[in-house]
Amino acid sequence: MPAKSSFVLIYDPEVAVHLNTIDRKYYSLIQRTVEKQLSYEPETETRNRKPLRRPSVFGTAWELRFGPDNRFRVFYRTDRPSREVHILAIGLKIDNRLFVGEEEFEL
Repeated sequence: MPAKSSFVLIYDPEVAVHLNTIDRKYYSLIQRTVEKQLSYEPETETRNRKPLRRPSVFGTAWELRFGPDNRFRVFYRTDRPSREVHILAIGLKIDNRLFVGEEEFEL
C-alpha cells in the first residue's frame, strides 16, 4: 500500500494578526491540530471538518472546528494539483459570534 502524500500548509500573513487575539496557551494546540487534520486529507468531510455551504469573506471552501467547546475555527482552501492547503483565517467562536482578529463576523 503506497504511503499517503502530504499537503503543504501555507499560512496567509494575516493569520499572525488573527492569532494575536487568541491566548498564547492555545498556540501549540492550534498548530498540532492544523498539522494533524489538514496535512493528508484536507478535503475529507468529518464531524469537525466541513465544506462551507455559502461563500465567506475569506473565499474559503472548508472550515475546521476544534479545541475546548469547539471554539476554534480554521478557514482554508485547497489546491489539489499542487498539494497545498492555504490557511486563510483562524478565529474564535464565542456563543453565536465569530471573531477573526479584531473583527466580528456573522454566522
